[in-house]
Amino acid sequence: MAAGRYHHGDLRTALLDAAEELIREKGADGWSLREASVRVGVSPSAAYHHFDSRDSLMAALHERLLVRLAERLSRDVGRAPEGPPRVIAYGRSYVRWAVEEPAVAGLAGGGRRAAAVSPHPHDVLAAELDRLVEGGHLPAAVRPGAEFVVWAAVHGLARLVADGHMRFDGAEDVDRQAERVTLAVLNGLALEQTGDGAWPVARSPHTESLARARTAPGSAPASPRG
Repeated sequence: MAAGRYHHGDLRTALLDAAEELIREKGADGWSLREASVRVGVSPSAAYHHFDSRDSLMAALHERLLVRLAERLSRDVGRAPEGPPRVIAYGRSYVRWAVEEPAVAGLAGGGRRAAAVSPHPHDVLAAELDRLVEGGHLPAAVRPGAEFVVWAAVHGLARLVADGHMRFDGAEDVDRQAERVTLAVLNGLALEQTGDGAWPVARSPHTESLARARTAPGSAPASPRG
């Protein structure tokens, strides 16, 4: 959105759009709330009606990007056949997004303490792993925490490629590598020895937000997720 194009309507959305553009151009730290305000053609005081600081604008943008990523992942997963191909599609889509949008991916992948947004990339992956268990493709005993194992693998690959530490001849090769990494993790989980249940319990800002919501006064009891 070019400077001066905002005249009326949803200023909050216009500021988020401007912040996203600025991240692509300058990175996450190279601009201010005042600069975002100027870009949409309003005074900083007008922006403060919606965001009391640059940090609050960044937090809102973080949530928006997570929802957008989850919607993209859901679309791509939904096009894949049942079983492991759906989780492989998740890995391929996640890596492709990080390579195509490295600046916004860096923000969305950060550890900001956001509200429990929905949809969320974590929930998309967790649901697909639950489907693998239901379809007999993954032992129920290895399901707890498996989404963190898959996420670590695909996010690690995504960062290595996006940062130029791992290079391929083209986008198709990146896709194939994402497929290989995701399949290797799924195969490893299927063969995992699960007798003692001693693996550590991983958490993320999102799962912690969900846990707080489940234990809040007046909340309905949640069924345990495997």
